[in-house]
Amino acid sequence: LPPPPSQQQQQQQQQQQQQQQQQQSLSGYNTLSWSAPGLPSTPDSLIRNHTGSLAPTNNNPTNTENVQPRKSSPVVSTVLSGASSTRMPSAAKHPTEPVAPVTQPSELIQQKGVDSSSTTSSASPMPNSYDALEGGSYPDVHSSSASSPAPDPAPEPDPAPAPAPAPAPAAPQPSKMAKPFGYGYPILQPGYQNAAAPLNSGVHPSSQGYSGFQQYPQQYPGVNQLSSGLGGLSLQSSPQPESLRPINLTQERNVLPMTPVWPPVPNLNLELKKLNCSPDSFRCTLTNIPQTQALLNKAKLPLGLLLHPFRDLTQLPVITSNTIVRCRSCRTYINPFVSFIDQRRWKCNLCYRVNDVPEEFMYNPLTRSYGEPHKRPEVQNSTVEFIASSDYMLRPPQPAVYLFVLDVSHNAVEAGYLTILCQSLLENLDKLPGDSRTRIGFMTFDSTIHFYNLQEGLSQPQMLIVSDIDDVFLPTPDSLLVNLYESKELIKDLLNALPNMFTNTRETHSALGPALQAAFKLMSPTGGRVSVFQTQLPSLGAGLLQSREDPNQRSSTKVVQHLGPATDFYKKLALDCSGQQTAVDLFLLSSQYSDLASLACMSKYSAGCIYYYPSFHHTHNPSQAEKLQKDLKRYLTRKIGFEAVMRIRCTKGLSMHTFHGNFFVRSTDLLSLANINPDAGFAVQLSIEESLTDTSLVCFQTALLYTSSKGERRIRVHTLCLPVVSSLADVYAGVDVQAAICLLANMAVDRSVSSSLSDARDALVNA
Repeated sequence: LPPPPSQQQQQQQQQQQQQQQQQQSLSGYNTLSWSAPGLPSTPDSLIRNHTGSLAPTNNNPTNTENVQPRKSSPVVSTVLSGASSTRMPSAAKHPTEPVAPVTQPSELIQQKGVDSSSTTSSASPMPNSYDALEGGSYPDVHSSSASSPAPDPAPEPDPAPAPAPAPAPAAPQPSKMAKPFGYGYPILQPGYQNAAAPLNSGVHPSSQGYSGFQQYPQQYPGVNQLSSGLGGLSLQSSPQPESLRPINLTQERNVLPMTPVWPPVPNLNLELKKLNCSPDSFRCTLTNIPQTQALLNKAKLPLGLLLHPFRDLTQLPVITSNTIVRCRSCRTYINPFVSFIDQRRWKCNLCYRVNDVPEEFMYNPLTRSYGEPHKRPEVQNSTVEFIASSDYMLRPPQPAVYLFVLDVSHNAVEAGYLTILCQSLLENLDKLPGDSRTRIGFMTFDSTIHFYNLQEGLSQPQMLIVSDIDDVFLPTPDSLLVNLYESKELIKDLLNALPNMFTNTRETHSALGPALQAAFKLMSPTGGRVSVFQTQLPSLGAGLLQSREDPNQRSSTKVVQHLGPATDFYKKLALDCSGQQTAVDLFLLSSQYSDLASLACMSKYSAGCIYYYPSFHHTHNPSQAEKLQKDLKRYLTRKIGFEAVMRIRCTKGLSMHTFHGNFFVRSTDLLSLANINPDAGFAVQLSIEESLTDTSLVCFQTALLYTSSKGERRIRVHTLCLPVVSSLADVYAGVDVQAAICLLANMAVDRSVSSSLSDARDALVNA
């Protein structure tokens, strides 16, 4: 190699390059002038330095940027590709060609002994949604351009220089230390630190097996070609990094993705996919069912169903027919997954019995045609609702009945919930589900029980006080539950007066148990919904509770105690209510210990709901007050079903062994639900009793029989179909992660209540 030129020769070469580039800028083209082989030129130095400082700021790896150097170096703009890893030909064998400033990538020089990460723009970390590694530099990277001045990390763009005589040689300036590779990247959140570098980061090992410049053919791709070629190098479309990353939940928030995670679609043919039940109403933890229990045990995954049988639906086929077609053996409702042997016979998809098609089923009311049973709406929709006949009624449909039982002790008045509740009731009184028969009543309690006579014809509501809480009775059974529309003005007067009626009370005791006994007696003839608002620990009469909390053990690491109920009073009362088709919903607005573990039993076993507002106060805790207001609006106006029962059926070979939710199990597969609402969810665990090798599909069907708020007896049916697989890989590929986590959480909560928290933790880990 010839000796390196002197400083004066370098300045002369720079002047020649500047003159050529200024002339070419008039015609809109840029040409790179190459220096002697062994000495880096100024443009090459720009490429190297801008690679580490400007490329990371590009959010789009396929876009190009016009990078301008400092004003002291009048060089025209050089086009850099955001993520190009191509080596360019040397100037010794290829003449320089004009390069368009936007449509062509820059030519990069590969030097002897220089790692590719220091000379090509592919060395920059790939822009992605997880940012780069902190620091960003790669080890053992040696640059041969240390003598060239490094441009600023973010130089300001200059306008194109006008044609002018070349300036005098500038005095040599001291070299500026280049900022480390990856400078300017933000410090990453704890969950993203220590993450392994992506495998496809585009970094090539250094090539040191040759001397001088090497020749590589180059096709000069355009921006579109470069974009398609480099699209796979970006991690923007990747939802997760390629390595497991720990997350510190105490420092990182919003771990869940902003967009909803859609459940996996069962691997069925296109026709069955269209007919299958929506996962919003009915879904399984495994969308590929293992053939045997041994395969399920090997997978170490929970098998179960999650369902919201009364979910709000935008489209629901309602079928009015004198004949509801069901299997004569297992009582399965006809559904899209049965098979018609001919027009007169159909085969059940759960027990495989062949049944006759009724004559009435041959007629299709939608098309008004005869002889096409496979086109009936029952066979074209996996979610349908039947109008039930009198065969499905034990008694005539009852009206919607709502009873509100309110705590008015001193603690309740201080909490201030009465104002919010009464205002919500006044706003939504006309929106309560029901018909012209809807009935409503109110009770309040502290150390005594207060009933309110709202009979039509009274000038104002009458308060009736029962002080004998040991033997509760109803003072006027016929006028405590009144027609909503006939007594609406009296009801409004009571709601306006209630918040101020107990302002000066000094009563600190709470007789919740006797109040619930009175509510049970009042609701027994018809059934309905009881809404209980409680603010403290019950302290008088039946069901009184003692504080089980030890303040000295709040931060103890010992076994957590008192997760179970302290008494069975509330469970027994809930079972009595369930037998009379009455559900109890609990609103616990407490600023102190209230033994929710015991009080929750009256909602759990009567198919009610629990709303818990810790540290509630209408002024000191406005967020809880706002939450109560929103919950009440939804609670008062959502749909409701009364006198409901639900049964879940599954294909022969599968069995259900554990149910989770608020209900009473009347038989092995029949759940008693005094009330049902769209927000109520249930879970059931499944096991494989017999091998499923003889079938390729399994089906699950849930049927909910209920009385609507309009007084109609209806049956809502959901049917789900899933494939059977024999491969462990297929089982893993079909896991519904959200459903599996939900089922595991239900299992862990039930185990912690029935056993202990440590047992629940072990069972969850070893599930």
